[in-house]
Amino acid sequence: MRSGQSRRWTRCVTVALGMVAGLSVVGCGASPDEAAVGGVDNDQPRGLLLNTPAARPGYVYFAPLLSDMTYLVETVSGAVVRTWKSELVPSAFVYLLDNGHLLRGGRQLEVPVFTGGGQGGRIQEFTWEGDLVWDYRFASEEHLLHHDVAVMPNGNILAIAWEAKSRDQTQQMGLRPEMTPEDGVWPDMILELEPQPLDGARVVWEWHSWDHMVQNRDTHLGNYGDPSAHPELIDINGGRQTPEDMTEEELARYREVGYVPADSEHDPSADLMHTNAIVYNATLDQIAVSILAYNEIWIIDHGTTTEEASGHTGGRWGHGGDLLYRWGNPRAYGRGEETDQRTFGQHDVRWIPDGLPGAGNLLVFSNNVPGPEAPHSEVFELTLPTDDAGRYVLTGSDPYGPLTPTWSYAAPDPTSLHSPFISGAHRLPDGHTLITSGGPGRFLEVTAEGEIVWEYRSPQSGDVEVPDQGFLIRQFPYAAFRATKILPDHPALQGRELVPLDPQPPVVPPPPAPEP
Repeated sequence: MRSGQSRRWTRCVTVALGMVAGLSVVGCGASPDEAAVGGVDNDQPRGLLLNTPAARPGYVYFAPLLSDMTYLVETVSGAVVRTWKSELVPSAFVYLLDNGHLLRGGRQLEVPVFTGGGQGGRIQEFTWEGDLVWDYRFASEEHLLHHDVAVMPNGNILAIAWEAKSRDQTQQMGLRPEMTPEDGVWPDMILELEPQPLDGARVVWEWHSWDHMVQNRDTHLGNYGDPSAHPELIDINGGRQTPEDMTEEELARYREVGYVPADSEHDPSADLMHTNAIVYNATLDQIAVSILAYNEIWIIDHGTTTEEASGHTGGRWGHGGDLLYRWGNPRAYGRGEETDQRTFGQHDVRWIPDGLPGAGNLLVFSNNVPGPEAPHSEVFELTLPTDDAGRYVLTGSDPYGPLTPTWSYAAPDPTSLHSPFISGAHRLPDGHTLITSGGPGRFLEVTAEGEIVWEYRSPQSGDVEVPDQGFLIRQFPYAAFRATKILPDHPALQGRELVPLDPQPPVVPPPPAPEP
């Protein structure tokens, strides 16, 4: 499954994805109808299913979405060798740091304004032994952490957050009135945090998407312009589209799967972007993010001051906080049609680190690729178009390349790999790729040729109360945002006792099948 398989880019535009309002999402990326049919393999065997000699021994860690636990699993036997416990259900991310500490997002429940997939508000750091040494809260009526963070080489943390904008502010930015919720919207911002234990952090840099909006519907507003002439800007009307008048039945489905609180008038279109992943490239001093509502990945310059990041000039790459690169859906900036879309509800954009096969390329998990029978998931590796100076190349009125991936993976039976939300992929030192099919809690390692050499289905779930997330319990009880494989020489593991826990954590049986 190397480059040149352009057939994988062919989009079957007649396929019905079952989405409410076309591009609307639920949870961390699934539409209500997708969520209703996605959890169909809960009766599959759980635990270690395949381990071949081609898969290097190592460890995989993950945090089930319905549990307050994080697990470290040995790949040869499938045994759990370490756990960490929090009093919070995860927002999404978990990272094992080089010093053996665990960085984990937590869901702050008492937040009146923001509700949605990936909802967070807390960042917690635990020692190897499980002691809580940092518990930072960024949750109020004005802002809320969500989904993901990126740990920088200097120990600072890049974090995604929603910020609330009123209906009046939103209208002044040019969002179509019929698309504007009564209580306004939540555009995303990125904060660089300098941790200050036990519970503090200093914001040392910030970027706000709100500073880089363009619209072409109202000539009297200051951000009026042609989105196709300004691909470096974000068309405020270019992302998620919802019905002008959502029916009560549709609203009920959103509430059933947890995207709209049962006791709230929350409009699902308030989550303007639904940024679900962030990664930092220290060599380039750039940040890549996955923007689900736009079906795109974006790259911005981190080599700016906060003031420069709010404008259009300055910084290492000379464009302030404007987008340096974008890919996946050129229709979002007026340079493509529906058939040009490449990513569908994608998650987990990652740069491949130096020294690994494909170094400098990007990996992205596309969740809901249309197919002739049903949607499926694929992993793409992208070689980005750059000139000799490292600047991203954009020619004339064309969209950003590449047209085809350098490498891709889809299952031989495409629909057998499908997670309508969450999920991810990362490259391993031997050139293999670890893929997380997050909804069913399935982790698989594939070779460059597409052979599965290791497979594990999480047997872990939990009973932590997650308000309005009943669909997880019924359809995706084993869901995990993503899993990460590390090798025995990882710095976090040095000098650690890594033996199977006795007793092993109990296997959680699947919930009863829903009545017909």
